[in-house]
Amino acid sequence: MYDAGPAGALGELSAFRRQFYRCLMRRADALFELTESVLCADGPVTSLVGLSLAPEHRRGHGALYDAVNAGWVQVDRLRRTLAGLPLPRDVKGRIVLAVDVCSWLRPDAATAPDRSFCHVYGRGRNAAQLIPGWQYSFVAGLEPGRSSWTAILDAVRLRPVDDATQVTAAQVGQVVDRLRQAGQWAEGDPPILVVFDAGYDIVRLAWLLRDTPVIVVGRLNSNRVFHLPAPARTPGRVGRPGRHGPVVDLDQPATHPAAGVSTTTETSRYGTARVHAWDRAHQQLQRRAGWATHQGQLPTVEGTLIRLVVERLPGDRHPKPVWLWSSATGLDAAQVDRLWQAYLRRFDIEHTFRFFKQTLGWTTPRVRDPQAADRWTWLMITAYTQLRLGRDLTGDLRRPWERPATIPRRLTPARVRRGFRHLRAKLPLPAGVPKPTRPGPGRPPGSKNRHVAARPPVGKPNAEPEQSAPKHTKKV
Repeated sequence: MYDAGPAGALGELSAFRRQFYRCLMRRADALFELTESVLCADGPVTSLVGLSLAPEHRRGHGALYDAVNAGWVQVDRLRRTLAGLPLPRDVKGRIVLAVDVCSWLRPDAATAPDRSFCHVYGRGRNAAQLIPGWQYSFVAGLEPGRSSWTAILDAVRLRPVDDATQVTAAQVGQVVDRLRQAGQWAEGDPPILVVFDAGYDIVRLAWLLRDTPVIVVGRLNSNRVFHLPAPARTPGRVGRPGRHGPVVDLDQPATHPAAGVSTTTETSRYGTARVHAWDRAHQQLQRRAGWATHQGQLPTVEGTLIRLVVERLPGDRHPKPVWLWSSATGLDAAQVDRLWQAYLRRFDIEHTFRFFKQTLGWTTPRVRDPQAADRWTWLMITAYTQLRLGRDLTGDLRRPWERPATIPRRLTPARVRRGFRHLRAKLPLPAGVPKPTRPGPGRPPGSKNRHVAARPPVGKPNAEPEQSAPKHTKKV
């Protein structure tokens, strides 16, 4: 992993803060100081207006709300800046990216447009719910070892009318292009590994990203059916050659053919991990869902099917097998182990989502406009990136009941944020001093708000406003 030392890390963090300020085009000073108050506030962010009380925010609460609702952030320029920062790599020097969706639930915001139904897991059995909110697709770089840090590179809000698979494929392709332009990846380097969790159409993603230098690996539901390559055609047999060979039904392990690659690995957390892999496994695609509009014959997308069985899981004595599929073929035992180990690192992004929500207050503001939600999301990404760049520059200001850091320079994001206020004195502060002004007159007393907000439906595009029904006339 890249290590520039304390002096280099301080220079990178200072340069990133200047670049971030240049990306703020409207309400720049207010947006910058709002990010500063998120970084330096005492404890978790529980309210948006409470950030105006932080010493780092020198403006009033009116300027704070105005910055969130009417500010302007050059997102494309900020994305290029994030792509140029040092990225973590695995032991082979490969970039590993994780893609996942996180929801900003807004069940009580009836006037907020572009909401869709977000799947939320419950604690009990069959307790999952669909709650209205905004869904964001994040792309983050993963570190090789156990860590609660990730490098967030992009975030895209999924609209109700979007094809999630197509939007995700376009997002990954754009991130790879920016990494290539920033010099993070060049021809001859190993392909970038992109990890997905269950819920994605991993085969269609591999097909859409076939011209991008990436290897996709994702988790499969256990009710899927794959096929191995068709056997060689018998001499003298007439008719069309077969496209699909032996069946691999994930629910029927007794009927599985012999695996091409089998490995056994001893892990400290999961015990013995046994892996079986089948090369050139593919699905028999049907013309439905995302493949309904495919032109021509449906393709045969081959990859490596992986079955992972671990000895134990936290809280589960009899864990079920985990099925993975990767777009890479012709892999040996070491390469197969690298794939499922990279998938286990995917769960590091869950720590980032939890930190966004519980500490930085990503879902705390009750904004109505989706563009304001996007603006606030990018402020969260910028604040988290500053913590990542400065994690080697802050001291461990732990509470008496907290354990000391077992490994030096491996503080958690919450502990780095606790000491960021002391680091801020060494960093550039490009925001200008607020100018004295008087508040506006506001709405005249006694006047009513005649601009009634629309109530768009959830999960559907904004429809035309319905005409009000005629009032009933009183019979004479």
